[in-house]
Amino acid sequence: MAEKNHKHVKDDDKYEALRDKGMSKERAAKIANSPGASKRGGEHSHGKKKSS
Repeated sequence: MAEKNHKHVKDDDKYEALRDKGMSKERAAKIANSPGASKRGGEHSHGKKKSS
C-alpha cells in the first residue's frame, strides 16, 4: 500500500481511492484537492458536462 503522507494532497483518502481505480497521480491529486471532492467523488472529472 502506498504511503498516506502526501504533502501535495489535501484529502489523502480520496486520493488513494482514485489511485486504486487506476487514475494518474496528477489527476487524482487535482480531484482530491478540489473543493467538495469528497461530496462529488470525482464524478465531473471525465470531461462530461452535466446537462441542465
